[in-house]
Amino acid sequence: MNLQKKLQTLGYELPQAAAPAANYIPYVIADEDMLYIAGQIPFLNGQQMHKGRLGEDLSVEQGVEAARACALNILAQAHAAVDGDWSKVKRLVKLGGFVNCTPEFYDHPKVINGASDLMVAVMGEAGKHARFAVGAPSLPLGVAVEIDAIFELD
Repeated sequence: MNLQKKLQTLGYELPQAAAPAANYIPYVIADEDMLYIAGQIPFLNGQQMHKGRLGEDLSVEQGVEAARACALNILAQAHAAVDGDWSKVKRLVKLGGFVNCTPEFYDHPKVINGASDLMVAVMGEAGKHARFAVGAPSLPLGVAVEIDAIFELD
């Protein structure tokens, strides 16, 4: 799979893999076949975007855009982890999505679909995954969404 070409076809560019914002590493490869990507936030190439709470400051569509940005950052971290060789990636196993929202907000799955839909569009069947989507009263740096991922490597 040529990840960058597929993203361009869909109208996206692979961002730079973000450096950690605290005391952690952006990804870990365990047992040579599992790739764990740390939670990614919707800042692309260091540019802050999608800050605020769903149900208060942001619409569902803005949340979907934030989730897409998180997915692009996940792909950038995975790209770095496999040194750009996507033949090493067997499939996306799971996404975990956190939505910064009010207690009354209930469209968490719709928001995280922004990431899920992008992964399937880019990876096809290998992009279908298990996931969770939950609300949180706040997220780091005031972002709207944070998503982590688990990939299986070949």
